[in-house]
Amino acid sequence: MIITSLLDTDLYKFTMMQVVLHQFPGAEVEYKFKCRNAGAAGMGDLAPYVNEIREEIRGLCSLRFQDAELAYLKAMRFIKSDFVDFLGIFRLNEKYVTVTAMPSGEIEVSIKGPWLHTILFEIPVLAIINEVYFRNTQKQPDLAEGRKRLNTKILELQAGGLGELKIADYGSRRRFGKAWHEEVLRTLVARLGTGVTGQFAGTSNVLFAMKLGLTPLGTMAHEYLQACQALGPRLRDSQVFGFESWAKEYRGDLGIALSDVYGMSAFLRDFDMYFCKLFDGARHDSGDPFQWGERMLAHYAKNRVDPKTKTLIFSDA
Repeated sequence: MIITSLLDTDLYKFTMMQVVLHQFPGAEVEYKFKCRNAGAAGMGDLAPYVNEIREEIRGLCSLRFQDAELAYLKAMRFIKSDFVDFLGIFRLNEKYVTVTAMPSGEIEVSIKGPWLHTILFEIPVLAIINEVYFRNTQKQPDLAEGRKRLNTKILELQAGGLGELKIADYGSRRRFGKAWHEEVLRTLVARLGTGVTGQFAGTSNVLFAMKLGLTPLGTMAHEYLQACQALGPRLRDSQVFGFESWAKEYRGDLGIALSDVYGMSAFLRDFDMYFCKLFDGARHDSGDPFQWGERMLAHYAKNRVDPKTKTLIFSDA
């Protein structure tokens, strides 16, 4: 079984799920899988593996949170005890997922149901699809080449003048496989170091954070602000509604705002002086990172906030 723990997912699924439990428990949602690189130029046909994918999802739905996992979550300062109690009885339900082989060779995966009961499907289902595909098409993976490329990237990070640069892992849903994911993390820890003086800040994967003693990272994903388009009072106010709902839940904690759901101009319009001061920083996720950074610095200055007191996070995805 590929997924053997419900912690094998990104932290932001739990932080968003807690908001859903407390503020939107009746919300209904639908997710659909889209293979971005299907065809000859990228990932091949997935349809031959549809039964294998279904079996892995069935195994996922058999999992429950273990006592040690619940204790780990409860120890996080921003996770509330009633949410942990809910997770103690939580189980993913296979009835909310359909996986269909298409004549084109692709697959259709649809997840539909209560947001609270479906939010944890996304990351493990994507990880399952990836690993099922690669273990069937790369039966003898070229680990030597993978280690060579990883070494090259680490040496680039260790170049002069980059000692203060920190990186983080957000690769759970994109990974080649769980075992390789763990090897990459262990190598980054050993070669880059962690803590104040290290360059490796942590991982979004909660299971590996617990297992390897890393800092679990994440706040909100696009999913959250997109859902607020339907949950908020008006579409044009949905981003403000999303940030205010987040602040209501976390009271200043988990204060990294996602900036590109509606475009940078709309983000800056809504991210006023109140949010500039309340949130710890912002995350870039699309477009030119240099232009984004300059616009954020100018926006903080315009709102009389010292940008040196804020954190800007850049994504390579």
